[in-house]
Amino acid sequence: MANEYKYDRVLLKLSGEALAGDQGYGIDPRVVDDLAEEIAEIVHDGVQLAVVVGGGNIFRGLAGSAEGMDRSQADYIGMLATVMNALALQDAFERHGIFSRVQSAINMQEVSEPYIRRRAIRHLEKARVVILAAGTGNPYFTTDTTAALRACELDVDCVMKATKVDGVYDADPMKNPDAHRFDHISYMEVLSQGLHVMDATATSLCMDNDVPMIVFDLTKPGNIKAALQGEPVGTVVE
Repeated sequence: MANEYKYDRVLLKLSGEALAGDQGYGIDPRVVDDLAEEIAEIVHDGVQLAVVVGGGNIFRGLAGSAEGMDRSQADYIGMLATVMNALALQDAFERHGIFSRVQSAINMQEVSEPYIRRRAIRHLEKARVVILAAGTGNPYFTTDTTAALRACELDVDCVMKATKVDGVYDADPMKNPDAHRFDHISYMEVLSQGLHVMDATATSLCMDNDVPMIVFDLTKPGNIKAALQGEPVGTVVE
């Protein structure tokens, strides 16, 4: 383990939109390739990494239910979208020399392993990236909640929440140029102020189990490594 890193085992939460790049929909191979290249460096340095990926670049269950679909059915479609993203990530990782395993909360034995906590931990110990797909396997739960749940189960040192902004603000910085950025904030403050870091279920789960989170800008190259090294590239929530 390279001693320049502050965290030994982390969980990276990626939104589906992060894989779409500027095209806004689907999977941009260049974006996934750049991400894999950045992740390869930290994995080769000895950081144990699990990844939870969303599916909003393909299908968002909440949006489907708003258009009249049954919420459970829409959420299951969204879970399948996360599996597609997970397979794309696995392909990119392995082209960059990273051994990886896709574990799905919905059984798809031809393309993934079932999610088994002890097996996932063993993969991490063997320097394999574990890509966790299909959310929790249950409707009405977001992939943010999945990230918080898996982080607790896998005993990670930190959750890395990758976004398009460089931390947590008291208002939308895209709309309000005077928005204040927090360098450090507590989970209780996030909940009481209604800040949209993760959904309330995920936030409470991390808070109750003392799992810190770093919210950072994924679009800036090198930020994943910088955050792992403890550099102030985002907001620390704990």
